[in-house]
Amino acid sequence: MRNQHARIAQLVGIIDRFTLLSGHWVAWLLMVMVIIQSLVVVFRYGFDSGSIAWQESVTYLHAAIFLLGAAYTLQCDEHVRVDIFYRDFSPVKKAKVNLLGFVCFLLPMCGYIIWESLSYVMQAWSIKESSANSDGLHEVYLLKTLIPVFASMLILQGFAEALRSFLILSGQPLPASDDHDPTAAI
Repeated sequence: MRNQHARIAQLVGIIDRFTLLSGHWVAWLLMVMVIIQSLVVVFRYGFDSGSIAWQESVTYLHAAIFLLGAAYTLQCDEHVRVDIFYRDFSPVKKAKVNLLGFVCFLLPMCGYIIWESLSYVMQAWSIKESSANSDGLHEVYLLKTLIPVFASMLILQGFAEALRSFLILSGQPLPASDDHDPTAAI
């Protein structure tokens, strides 16, 4: 049984590292978005020139940051939580709430998002959907693909959080603190 708990802790660490890496990539996307938005403003008001593709790329990057950053936000425990009672709970009570939340809310919601978005994404890919603007970006189908990717990444990190809760409830030590502290590697 101890060996099984060690493998669970190792799996949690692997998922956490993947989520941490994706969170760092998203941070770079945020930097790119700020630079492009700044250029849009400078060119529009400084040179009376503009680009629909640049403006759309800011929108696409914003969507990508939101969608791809959700799992990292969950890992950092920065997601929206009605925290009136939770903050005062013991680690065991918090683990019960987190496990219940994953099974009853996060998993079904993300499963529903994946299920409902697949036909939407497949249709976008089948026609290689592009911008309604002729000067816009032509890869709308790639943006739409991020919807099931978002839900899948959220399920993966939620699974890691559920396993972490299972370890707490079974009285096992958690993985090393820097495996779960997303800011430790920054």
